[in-house]
Amino acid sequence: MKAKNLCTFYIVRHGQTEWNAQSRIQGQKDSPLTDEGINQAEQLAKKLKEIDFADIYASDLLRAKRTAEIIALEKKSIIKTSQLLREICFGKIEGKKYQQFRKELRDVLEAREKMEKEVRFKTPLDKGVETDEQAVRRLLLFLRQTALVYLGENILIVSHGGIIRSLLIYLAYGDYKSLPHGVVGNSSYIILESDGIEFFLKEVHGIKKNVKI
Repeated sequence: MKAKNLCTFYIVRHGQTEWNAQSRIQGQKDSPLTDEGINQAEQLAKKLKEIDFADIYASDLLRAKRTAEIIALEKKSIIKTSQLLREICFGKIEGKKYQQFRKELRDVLEAREKMEKEVRFKTPLDKGVETDEQAVRRLLLFLRQTALVYLGENILIVSHGGIIRSLLIYLAYGDYKSLPHGVVGNSSYIILESDGIEFFLKEVHGIKKNVKI
C-alpha cells in the first residue's frame, strides 16, 4: 500500500535523438527524436501503462516533451513543462561530437578524474558550463515543490540523462567512476520517493553501474 505522506516520482530520460545517434553533446540545444527514439518512448509507455499518474511533467526541451506526449497518449494527460527539468547547460560545447570534445578538453578531463567527488560536483567543466551542483539544485527545487502538492500520488517526469546522472551521484547511488557519462540510457528511468524534504531512491531501470575497479 502506498504511503500517504510520500510522493513517488518516475523520472525518465527521453528517447534517442538525432544528436544522440551522431554522438553529439546536446545540453540545452535540441534535435528531434529518431524513429528508434519514438519506439523507445512507445515501449516505455507500455511498461508504465498500469501506473496511475496524477500529473505528467517534462523538460521544456522538445525531445523530452515529445517523449512525454507519447507516454501520455493512452493516459490522455496534459503535459506540463518546466525549465527546471532541463538538461545541464554545456555552453559552447553543445553540438560538438564527443570525440572532438574529449580531444579539445583532454587536460581538463584528466584533471577532473583526480578530483574528489565533492570538489568535482561543484567545479564547472568549462566556462559557461553548468555544474552538477547547480543542475541538481534546480531539479531538487522542482521535486520538493511538486512532492508537497502530490503527497500520496505518482508523478511522471521526463528529463535528461546528464541531470539524472548528477542526481544519482548526489543521492550516493554511485560516483563518477561507477556512473560514467552515458550511463543513463535513452528511456531508462528511476523511481524516487519524497516527502518534500528527504528523497528515497527505490528503483533504477536501464542504468548499469560500472563495477570495475
